[in-house]
Amino acid sequence: MAQKTVQLRVKRQDGPGARPRWEHFEVPHAPGKNVISCLIDIARKPVTLEGRETTPVQWDCACLEEVCGACTMLVNGKPQQSCSSLVDNLEQPIELAPLTKFPVVRDLVVDRQKMFKNLERFRAWVPIDGTYPMGEGPLLSAEDQQVRYNRSRCMTCACCMEVCPQINGRSDFVGPAVIGQVEFFNLHPSGPEEMGKRLEEMMGTGGIHECGNAQNCVAACPKEIDLTDAIAEVGRQVTIFAVKKFLHSS
Repeated sequence: MAQKTVQLRVKRQDGPGARPRWEHFEVPHAPGKNVISCLIDIARKPVTLEGRETTPVQWDCACLEEVCGACTMLVNGKPQQSCSSLVDNLEQPIELAPLTKFPVVRDLVVDRQKMFKNLERFRAWVPIDGTYPMGEGPLLSAEDQQVRYNRSRCMTCACCMEVCPQINGRSDFVGPAVIGQVEFFNLHPSGPEEMGKRLEEMMGTGGIHECGNAQNCVAACPKEIDLTDAIAEVGRQVTIFAVKKFLHSS
C-alpha cells in the first residue's frame, strides 16, 4: 500500500524585492502532523514534487504551542499559526504564503517591526522605579481583571492586522493589536501615569480615528480577544481626553 502523503504549495521569495514564485512539495503524512512538521520535512530534503532540488523554505517559529505568534502565515489563504494548523484539518494541496501586510524578508518570513515599533510608540509597558520590592500593588476589580486577562492573551501574531482593510499602503493605521494593548496598559493601576501620553498619540497619525469598524479583527483573532470592545473603549477614552484638553485650553 502506498504511503499516505501531504502535498504543499509554498510561495517562495529569495529576498526583499525579489520576484515571488510557487513551488510544490510532497512530504510523508503522520497522525497529528502540523504545518511546521511539513516545513521541517522539506528542510531535510528540499526537493520539489517535480524532483528539482531547491533551497529549504525559510519560516519563523519559536514556542510551537500557539503562544509566541512567530509562525503566523497564510495557510490556505487564512492568517493563522502554522504550529497549530493540523494537516488533517486542511484542504490539500496546502497553500502556504507570507503575511501580506508586512515586508517579506524571505519566503514565509516577514518583518513585523512596524507593529513592535507602534507598541513602543504607545508605551506598551508598565513603568517602575526600580527592581527592588515595592510591596503589594493596588487591587483590581473583578471586572477589570477579566478585561485585562482577555487583552493579555495578545501574542502579536498579526492575524488581526492581516485581515484589517485599513492597514494598507495608503494608511498609517496602527492596527487593532496596538489599540488593544493601549486599553490593557491603561487599565493597569499605573495606567493613569502614562494614559495621557498614550491617548495623545492615539489622536495622532494612524490613530483610532482611522479604524473603519470592519470588525474583521475580532473574527480572526486566534485568542478570541474582544478587539472591537477594546477599540470602542479606547475611542471613548480618546473622546473624553480630547474634550478635557479642549476645555482646559479654552
